[in-house]
Amino acid sequence: MTAWNTSALGRFARREWGPLFWTVRDALARDRWRAVPMTLGAVCLTSVFQIVQNTSWGFQPVQNLGSVKAVDPLWLALLRTPLSLFVPALDLPVWGALAQILLVFGISEICIGWWRTLVIGYVATLAGTTYARIGLALGPDHPLGLPVSDRIVNDTGPSAAVVGLALYVCWRYRAYATGAVVVLVMIGEVLVKNNLAGKEHLAAIAAVMALCVVRAAWGRERSGTSLGGRPPPLDTRPQ
Repeated sequence: MTAWNTSALGRFARREWGPLFWTVRDALARDRWRAVPMTLGAVCLTSVFQIVQNTSWGFQPVQNLGSVKAVDPLWLALLRTPLSLFVPALDLPVWGALAQILLVFGISEICIGWWRTLVIGYVATLAGTTYARIGLALGPDHPLGLPVSDRIVNDTGPSAAVVGLALYVCWRYRAYATGAVVVLVMIGEVLVKNNLAGKEHLAAIAAVMALCVVRAAWGRERSGTSLGGRPPPLDTRPQ
């Protein structure tokens, strides 16, 4: 690789990931695990739910607390949604959910704060839950519709929240190319495996993108302030 290419890649990496990297690195160097208490709590809660739902007595109580299906009454789905993020999907390995929470929730908690992480995560999750009901109403013949069988799919896990948070943090820290990759990967997921989860991820993306547009407009009106505070400075550390 030529020196020019190496330099160009270095400039791109610093521009794309520099502010995000240094924010996370400095927080972990200063506070270590104390920088992500909400994330650690979420990992522990997900682990507990996984252990309990795999016992002979615990499966139904966990489902009653955090299982969401499109066939459920809306009020019940909304009541269960807060805990549904931390109930691992039955058809996926639990380590995947734990890794997603630890990595994406942890970065988000450091970069935008714990309560904003939860709010945006729930916005993304609710967007997916709402889409499921709209898709079923549209029917399988509509491009955005869903088959009737999806009405009983157990819709739990952190994936929609993870996608939404990844996109928001990329926007917040100006990692636009990375954010575009997240969107393209989710589109590819739907093209390869056209299922409820993939389409809910696209609904989560749409909701978070709308939130970013609103925050950008509101930020301009309030002299550049944003949901996570001031826009992060460019990486000016010596290289």
